[in-house]
Amino acid sequence: MSCGDPHETDCSEVLDHLYEFLDHEMPAGDCAKFEVHIDECSPCLEKYGLEQAVKKLVKRCCGHDDVPADLRSKVMGRIELIRSGQSVPDQDVVAEARAAEAAARTAKGAESGPSTSGTAGTKSTRSASGGPARPGPLGATTQE
Repeated sequence: MSCGDPHETDCSEVLDHLYEFLDHEMPAGDCAKFEVHIDECSPCLEKYGLEQAVKKLVKRCCGHDDVPADLRSKVMGRIELIRSGQSVPDQDVVAEARAAEAAARTAKGAESGPSTSGTAGTKSTRSASGGPARPGPLGATTQE
């Protein structure tokens, strides 16, 4: 995109690095060039304002979720391994944390007492002869 007006910094360069500018992740000299450009280029100013508004909205709507302490410690541990140059084990930290969270919820549910739903969640199956199927070894069903 270009507004058609001559600028010291091209519109396409500003838009390519807009998130770096918004996140304050670029050198001060580049920031100054971008600020000058945005001040004099209304299409880039509009795009900047839009992206800034989206960023604020995401922060307001999604910035309140607490990270489980176990997940935080695992992630920080992996970051430290990477920084120190050690090899990082091939494991999915997020999947492990979700599994631990699910196990904690299950344990919490068991503490609150037995379920009143009886056989909810069990599937009734019948054998080929029409009689009930029984669970066999390792969950396989056997026919009667």
